[in-house]
Amino acid sequence: MNLSVVIPSLNAADTIAIQLEALVSQSWTEPWEIVIADNGSIDETLTIAEKYRERLPTLRIVDASRRRGPSYARNVGASAAWGDLLVFCDADDEVAPGWLTAMGEALSKSDFVAGYADLSRLNPPRLLQNKRKLKRNGVIANYLNYLPAASTWGIGIKRSIHKAVGGFDEAMLRLQDIDYCWRIQLMGVKLTSVPEAIVYYRYPHTLSDIYRKAYLDGMYQIFLYKRYGPLGMPQLPLKVDINGLRHTIRQLPKIRYQQNRIAWLRRFGYYVGRLRGRFKYQMFSS
Repeated sequence: MNLSVVIPSLNAADTIAIQLEALVSQSWTEPWEIVIADNGSIDETLTIAEKYRERLPTLRIVDASRRRGPSYARNVGASAAWGDLLVFCDADDEVAPGWLTAMGEALSKSDFVAGYADLSRLNPPRLLQNKRKLKRNGVIANYLNYLPAASTWGIGIKRSIHKAVGGFDEAMLRLQDIDYCWRIQLMGVKLTSVPEAIVYYRYPHTLSDIYRKAYLDGMYQIFLYKRYGPLGMPQLPLKVDINGLRHTIRQLPKIRYQQNRIAWLRRFGYYVGRLRGRFKYQMFSS
């Protein structure tokens, strides 16, 4: 079956060449393409991508700048793609050798799949504090005690199912991949793990990006509680978030090392985001 690799991009000049270089060495037994859905880059992202056209003859670049957000870019890329199989990855990561073959073979047997992440290659040690496994299953079992989920850095799906579920929620700034996975599973489609499909995953490297990711993760978890609570998702009391933030603030004077400061910032951003989400989505009783 024909396969399309969809890559959303926004100002990815510092990293996209690494991903495209990795894709040059990939192969699949059927015709396949790469679709870069550019979300309005103003740096050298498109110039760099254009340089790979000779080495990646099926590379296409589509304009996904009408609306900001990775979900919109992925949906535009998927709509422009001609593959029966859709595989998503990101412009700031790097697929490992054999990734495409593993994803394609998995999708020939299953409808919805996710690979593994290797955390050690693209991240300095200071960002890996408390990361117990440097190779992680892309499928998170029972995320928030509800359903399995996976991230868009390395998932694959049959095109017909992507269309049936309506694509990614373009209103969500974070955790749209969790929402996508859950909606698909609620349709009765199983999410299958593919250990052979490895992606070298890159964490945010700046303190502001680390904080923003944690903040948005916390806020959009509350959004998920509101959306899926009526469908059986277990809820958490408000006091869990209040006590979590209090405990995190009390730990600040004890922080001495950079790794611990980064871990603290993640927790702080997460609980601030959770409480902001409580107010934004009016989720006080749970």
